[in-house]
Amino acid sequence: MATRQQPRVDAPATPQEFRDAVAQMRAARLRPEVLCEEMPAPQRIAPYAAALSADVTVEGEDVGTGRIVLLHDPAGNDTWGGTFRCVAYARAELPQDLAADPVLAEVAWTWLVEALEAHSAEYTAPSGTVTKVSSESFGGMADEGGSAQLEIRASWTPLGDVAAHVEAWGELMCTAVGLEPVPEGVTALPSRRGQRGDR
Repeated sequence: MATRQQPRVDAPATPQEFRDAVAQMRAARLRPEVLCEEMPAPQRIAPYAAALSADVTVEGEDVGTGRIVLLHDPAGNDTWGGTFRCVAYARAELPQDLAADPVLAEVAWTWLVEALEAHSAEYTAPSGTVTKVSSESFGGMADEGGSAQLEIRASWTPLGDVAAHVEAWGELMCTAVGLEPVPEGVTALPSRRGQRGDR
């Protein structure tokens, strides 16, 4: 994958377990609508971290965005219940009438759970929030109308191959923007990576 900045995985002291997990992260196959690249990871949450950011593009327009961070603490973390943690974020534009749906937040959380299940990504200790943001324009901006966004923030402790968790995050972003799931038995073409300037 072409990158702008590599995560902190090349230092001699970096545990092999984390190196392997980052390799799995990089090997994830995302839908072609998801343009993904590596980004600098937070430095203070865990001893080791790697991160990806992505935009979901439909017909040349960015309709959603997100990021996923893989954290690793070789000593373990009682809150995580393990040595690894995935922290994910997804944001999508919404029709205003959909943003007013009282069950939208609950449904959006099921999108994450279903995406993890669909990619056979086993996990424990999930937590997160779903936020709906709606705005109206007034005065000189009244012609612009209103807008609405959905934000999903979640974390969970991954078990097994990290690639499956990254693929589930990609699927979550696609679901949030209203893309239909890839039919069972059909393999999505992998996404372009690290080529934002080529669009």
